Amino acid sequence: MSYVEASDGAQIFYKDWGSGRPVVLSHGWPLNSDSWEAQGLFLADNGYRVIAHDRRGHGRSTQTWHGNEMDTYADDLAALLTSLDLDEVTLVGFSTGGGDVARYVGRHGTGRVAQVVLVSAVPPFMLRTEDNPGGVPVEVFDAADPDLSPAKIAAAHNISLRHLYKLCADTRRFRAAYGQSPSAYRKNNNTDT
Repeated sequence: MSYVEASDGAQIFYKDWGSGRPVVLSHGWPLNSDSWEAQGLFLADNGYRVIAHDRRGHGRSTQTWHGNEMDTYADDLAALLTSLDLDEVTLVGFSTGGGDVARYVGRHGTGRVAQVVLVSAVPPFMLRTEDNPGGVPVEVFDAADPDLSPAKIAAAHNISLRHLYKLCADTRRFRAAYGQSPSAYRKNNNTDT
């Protein structure tokens, strides 16, 4: 089995298949690199070098007590790319793996990266709140398009507000964008469609 060592000594397991331009696959929570087997075999059979790792705390990697957060995950990904001396990499992240990839680019840049693919990724929560003091002030979002409202979004996409609210299942994001929950918006704007 193949491992690289992270900066804190954690052992990060990885699979390395094929040859050609490298594609690094970062799995979702609570999966491991095995979740990429079908895609990895397909890519390796079609001329790519495919590397899929088990995130720390997952699969065959060290089960760490500390470092189970995005900065360390990104640093572990950097250790993998550096140890294997990968350049012109396509980074593919699914779910939490998308957060790993996004944070990797934010912390380590794009010097080794040719492409980034985020698949159903966990994007960062951007709004400044009491529990996210490093976020962006709501005024920045408000200034982006002061005429943008749920009703206008629904009309632009020719859907009902009820359907839009169903699409906005994440109430926290809706609340961040409009300053209230979907049900409060309907009540305050006399909207029942």
